[in-house]
Amino acid sequence: MQSVSEIQVFARFRRWLGGLPPIRVDLAITAAVIVLHLWPFISRHNPFGVPWHWWGYVVVVAASLPLIWRRRAPVPVLLANVCTFVLYDFVEVVPAQPITYGGLIALYTVAAYSRLWVRVPALVVVTVGGVWAVGSAETALRGLVQFAAAYAIGRAAASARAHAAALEERAAQLVRERQVEAERAAERERARIARDMHDILAHAVSLMVVQAEAGPVVVRHDPDKAEAAFDAIAEAGRDAMVQLRRVLKVLKEEEGPRAPQPAVSAIEFLAAQVRETGLEVVYSSTGEPRRLHPDAEVAAYRIAQEALTNIVKHAGATRADLRLTWQDDTLVLDITDDGLSVSKNFPEGGNGLIGIRERAAACGGTARTGPRADGRGFQVLVTLPLLARAVAA
Repeated sequence: MQSVSEIQVFARFRRWLGGLPPIRVDLAITAAVIVLHLWPFISRHNPFGVPWHWWGYVVVVAASLPLIWRRRAPVPVLLANVCTFVLYDFVEVVPAQPITYGGLIALYTVAAYSRLWVRVPALVVVTVGGVWAVGSAETALRGLVQFAAAYAIGRAAASARAHAAALEERAAQLVRERQVEAERAAERERARIARDMHDILAHAVSLMVVQAEAGPVVVRHDPDKAEAAFDAIAEAGRDAMVQLRRVLKVLKEEEGPRAPQPAVSAIEFLAAQVRETGLEVVYSSTGEPRRLHPDAEVAAYRIAQEALTNIVKHAGATRADLRLTWQDDTLVLDITDDGLSVSKNFPEGGNGLIGIRERAAACGGTARTGPRADGRGFQVLVTLPLLARAVAA
């Protein structure tokens, strides 16, 4: 069994070899084949005591040189190698040696890089030609085994290369998918921040406009009430500034502690804030408060904020009821008003109502918006899952 160090050395060698330019590898292979075939010429003389015939040198070099272009033209290189080596035995004063190294490498290249309709005819031609050229059955059998082995190794290399290419493509696809998902997550986050800023600004501006419009009227008849109106305007502006700073910190990705997002517990304060505009807001909560997912906590507050803002801006209502009902696995927000001209002022496709439905759906809940059953006013009915159910979903 190989040691870990030997395996690491072999892996590093493979990475180094794979990083070399193909032309350098082919030049080294060609030089090695030429040396192997010329070695009998260099190492010894024939039994007659005379140098080997120059013809053998020419054939060996001419048959081996085309291996330099084996990747660019596998089949022509194979045919050139086989046809040239057939001429090796035209003279007698040459060493008897196996001269199939170059042919085996060329056949391996054909099997590794050529298509099926090219590989099969080339294999048949080489096999038939090799059997016909040899002088004995034993040599023919040995050649067939060598050709079959070279072809099988070539196909195995092609399969390994295709598998590696598939893995690389899969890895690249995963990278692209992660990038797309990251972009989608960023888009969703930007959309969420945009909804938050819309809710904050719409709510604060609506309260400030209502109080400012009432100011000139009450300042002449009831200065104390006018002072309260201005205080309400200042309070709404300060609250909006605090929430906007929080959102901008998220956009800037500032480090350090951040103020907590508004939650269900702040809805009662929200109702009191809207009550200062003159709208009678009746807040009630029934059932035992339970834990919500943090996203659902923020969604509940923003939905109540958006619904009350719509009532102040569009409904012309004198009363709004904001009811929280804690059930076994859900929180139900029921926000109704007694306004008129409901179908005109609350279109189903309004951005605020769309935002309410999107917030509820993002937390695994539901939202239903529309006129009240008795036709007097508008209703926003939202169901949000509690923590255990939200996590399971």
